[in-house]
Amino acid sequence: MEPLQLADKLRAQFPEDVLEVTEFRGQASVILKKDRIVEVCRWLRDEPELSLDHLRDITAVDWLGRKLPRFEVVYHLYSLKHRHMIRLKAQVSEEDCSIDTVTPLWSGAGWHERECYDLFGVVFTGHGDLRRILLPEDWEGHPLRKDYPTMGPPPEQEWPGFKEVLKKAETYKEFEWER
Repeated sequence: MEPLQLADKLRAQFPEDVLEVTEFRGQASVILKKDRIVEVCRWLRDEPELSLDHLRDITAVDWLGRKLPRFEVVYHLYSLKHRHMIRLKAQVSEEDCSIDTVTPLWSGAGWHERECYDLFGVVFTGHGDLRRILLPEDWEGHPLRKDYPTMGPPPEQEWPGFKEVLKKAETYKEFEWER
């Protein structure tokens, strides 16, 4: 099925929740209200004609200063049976930077949601283990937000674990390979 046909079926099933459908280079994106993301994903997964049973990825986009609401959570769904895909985008505001988890539908979503939380600060309501996955637990901020300092935190606000990492690197130099 062509991506725009998928989007049309989704719009027909959830007319109140689909805000916009766009097409670019043969790929369809559907912008949704965030409140029904679980129901929409469940229908896309369980509808036999669609069978979008594989969650490829979840990420976010920060539209700081360009668009409101500030964030979009992006889901890439693929059907292993039919070999078609669709991209969903759920709008999330900065003031209420949360959206329901889709881990009851795809257990693999847990890792993607943790990464999205770690790097963008999007909270996935109902996630069973929402904690940082790439950065240390005591890291402050979310580095993929556009207002995060591009050169990292200033030296006086340096991550406390950095000196410990440097000390360990110095200790382990004795195990380095000679070239």
